[in-house]
Parts: sequence; C-alpha cells; structure tokens
Amino acid sequence: METKFSRLLLTLCLPFFVASCATWKPGSKDAPAPTESRAADIKPSAPAAPVPAPSGIANVPAAVLPPAAAGTTGSEIDFATSYGSVKRHGLLYTAGNRIVGEHGMPVSLAGNSFYWSQWQGAFYNADVVKWLKLDWKAAVIRVAMGIEGGGYLEHPQEEQARVCVLVDAAIAADMYVVIDWHDHHAHLHAAQAVAFFQEMARRYGQYSNVMYEIYNEPVQNTTWHDDVKPYAEKVVAAIRAIDPDNIIIVGSPNWSQDVDVAADDPIRAKNIAYSLHFYAGTHKQWLRDKALKALQKGLPLFVTEWGTCNADGKGDVDEVSTREWMDFLQQWGISHCNWSVSDKDETASIVKPGSSSRGYWVESELTPSGRLAREWMRSWAAAADAR
Repeated sequence: METKFSRLLLTLCLPFFVASCATWKPGSKDAPAPTESRAADIKPSAPAAPVPAPSGIANVPAAVLPPAAAGTTGSEIDFATSYGSVKRHGLLYTAGNRIVGEHGMPVSLAGNSFYWSQWQGAFYNADVVKWLKLDWKAAVIRVAMGIEGGGYLEHPQEEQARVCVLVDAAIAADMYVVIDWHDHHAHLHAAQAVAFFQEMARRYGQYSNVMYEIYNEPVQNTTWHDDVKPYAEKVVAAIRAIDPDNIIIVGSPNWSQDVDVAADDPIRAKNIAYSLHFYAGTHKQWLRDKALKALQKGLPLFVTEWGTCNADGKGDVDEVSTREWMDFLQQWGISHCNWSVSDKDETASIVKPGSSSRGYWVESELTPSGRLAREWMRSWAAAADAR
C-alpha cells in the first residue's frame, strides 16, 4: 500500500516538477564573461584527468536500463539525472582559442548529433534525449534541422516544431544544445535563416543551454570571403540584436574544413566559434594540420559533426583514426558531437535499422559505430567528473 501511495504521489507531483524545470533558467547569463587572463592560452595543455581510450568495442558494457523500461516514457529518470552540464558550467564563452564556462575554465563537451530532421524525425523526441544523457552520458546534443530536400524550406512549421521538442528536452535535462541550420547552401537562404534564428533567439536566448550553428557545411564551390562570411555576418547580427551572449557557431567552405581560411579573416563579433567536421575514415592528419593552424591563430573550434567511418557515412569503422582524432580533441579541449542518432542502414548510424526510436537501446541494437562512439562519450564524461 505504501509503495502504491508513493507512486501516486510521484505521479501527481511530477508534472509540477517538470514544469518548473522548463521555466527555470539553468545558469546565470548575468555573470560577467571571464577575462582573457583566466582563459587558457593558445598552447594546448593536458587535462588533469586524461580521457582513457576505450579498451575495445567487444568490451563495451551493456546499456543500463532503468526499472520497468518497457513502455516507459522516460520520466522515471528525471530525478536521478537532474544535475547536468549547464548547472556545472553555466553560460559558455569564447576566450582566445578556447570555449570556457562561467568559472573561466575550458569546457570540453561530448554528445550526439541527430540526423537530418526531415528524414529521421521519429528520433526527435524527449525520450531519446533523456536516454542519451542517462546511458551515453552525453553533455550536448546537436539538432540538425534539414533545410533543403523536403525540410524547412518546404515545411517550416513542422521542422521548427521538431527542433523545439529537442531543445525543450535538452533544457529540461540540463544539457547543452546546438540548433543547427543543416544546409549546404545557406548563403542562398539567408532571409529564411535570419527569420528562423530570430525566432529561436526570442524563444531560447534566455537559456544558457543554447548555441546556434548557422551554416552546417558550405560546399566546395563556396568561398569564405564572398559567400560564407557575408551570410554569417547577417545572421549573427540578427541573433545578437535579440541574444547578445550565447555562442554562435559558423561553418567554413569545403564541408566545414577550411577553418584555417576563416582564421585569416574571422567574424568580428562576440562569442563566435567555428565548426570543424571530420570523418575518421576519410580525414587524417592533413585536416588536423588545418585545424592546428586555425587554433594557433586564435580561432575557437567546435566539432559539431564527426563520424567513425568515411565521409559518405559508409565504409568500415576506423578505430585507429578515431582515437587519433579523440587525442587531438582532448589535447586542445575541443567539444564534439557524433553523427548520427539514426537507424539508417549506413555505418555512421548509432543504432541498427528497426531499432526503437524512443531510446532505451540494448547493446545488440547498437551498430559498431554506435558502440565505439558511446564508449568514447562515456569516457569523456568520466574524465570530466574526475576533474
């Protein structure tokens, strides 16, 4: 009888608790930005607790299922996981070539990128976000709102609604969230991007959780000077008129690989970071060399998309190259989001075709890429907790 009463009490109280979480502002945006003297300088430094390399895919622990996971909504895990990255670090800032928290120390987040929203929309739900936090120990998610190919340009209300579901879930889970304009030709859709990010800034600019990624991957035939930078300056100005603080992430030509080019002529605005994308099977030391040049010129980087395989999402999982990349990101304290939360039949997906779109995945549902990415994510979180 006592157990039934306790469950009844939890059921009655939970909606009020969740509502209060949704309206509470996690992290003060009124805190002063850390000064340059408190930020890490341009040289890399080894973190106090190095991120251990996963011992091997075969030894990845099975998923930790909450009680009565079958048919659950995910609300059972809220109380146990209410403390997260945003309460710990607050509003993020750029300081030199680093991203730092309100405490003035460098912050390196690990998390997941969702797939194009118009093609894997079933995964755009709060249960998946909660599971990524609980089981994968994700500190950040990236919401990849598709623009072309049946995405936002054709269905703006539907795609924006999907974005809001994930952003609201991340805020409730005390996670960071990157709102991504997932487009290869964003400079041709500047008016739509400005309108969208103005709405996002009005709705979410008060939350320390939120970052804006305004151009996913400019393609090869774009240039930084003529296409990407002028577009970025328009969108940055529109966001900053509403939200003066939250980090804005800017892409660069050649699928967000030309960060060294952007470093020669950066955006002159507050709290601007630059996305770097890599796929371990395709991108090797030459791309890290480009990234190093950008870092040495003072550019703060955020790997908003990376994969364990080839750049087309196919091929074998490249564990050796993935480890080399993770070592580089650890050395420079760079945050990263793994591509992708999807059950598409390709190597880069984290779960196999037909797996649940609500989370609670067991090990047999994870792909080899998903198992490796999960273990790196959990290692990243463990190292952060040890600091």
